Amino acid sequence: MNVAGRGGGWRDLRLRLISAAVLVPLALFCIWAGGVVYDALIVLVMAGMAFEGAALLGLPWRSWRGILFVVWPAVAAVAALRSEWRAAFSVVGAGLLFGGPLWIVQIVAGIGGLSLLWLRGLPHGALQVLFVIVVVMASDTCAYVAGRLFGGPKLAPSISPGKTWSGSGGGFVGAVLLGALVASAWADPVGGAVTGGLLGIFAQCGDLTESAAKRRLGVKDSGALIPGHGGLLDRFDGLLAAAPLAALLSLAAGTRPFWSVPLRAVGIMP
Repeated sequence: MNVAGRGGGWRDLRLRLISAAVLVPLALFCIWAGGVVYDALIVLVMAGMAFEGAALLGLPWRSWRGILFVVWPAVAAVAALRSEWRAAFSVVGAGLLFGGPLWIVQIVAGIGGLSLLWLRGLPHGALQVLFVIVVVMASDTCAYVAGRLFGGPKLAPSISPGKTWSGSGGGFVGAVLLGALVASAWADPVGGAVTGGLLGIFAQCGDLTESAAKRRLGVKDSGALIPGHGGLLDRFDGLLAAAPLAALLSLAAGTRPFWSVPLRAVGIMP
């Protein structure tokens, strides 16, 4: 997520909208279709993020080690698709063999992708995946718009000088509202609003973490695959932080959607 304050201009908005016009329908179709279509999309994205991470950290992907690094998250995904979840997480853990910094890339791509595979396999999985994606998109878009409209004090100038407190607040409000809207399909707008807010916070934390990593590496974007957004890691940084939280909540939700957990935890919902 790239959020600037007042004066940042709207130069990249056209590219963002064009990219969204292509990516959003594709993502919605894959989520709705499920099965091989959805699984293939997630596996490709996981491998793509590993490819970007390798490039950022100076690992040539054409070397045998680079090829293995790119394929590694896909191996974890295949294990998960065979319902061998322990093996899948073991593969992610074994990514430590590549060394500390590269292992972080394996954890980010692996855990994020496995979380999205897990959520789609749950009852009403399409709606649960859609909830996460819509909330993260709302957080991203509302933060972008609010930051440019209102500007104001910087959120974390040493990490990402363009991000503002107004943008962060706008992103949180957007996540809450869209969470309530999607969850209303399950007659649970309050639970959706609470969970949407939590996921929105995680999404912004994921965004800031990626910004800090890029700043340390001295790069602006993780790649150039998506016009107006940069690379896959740039586009999905918030989702990679929010999806694991949603997956964890689903473990306590039983047959209910994961956004019912916060209200059940305080006794508001049976």
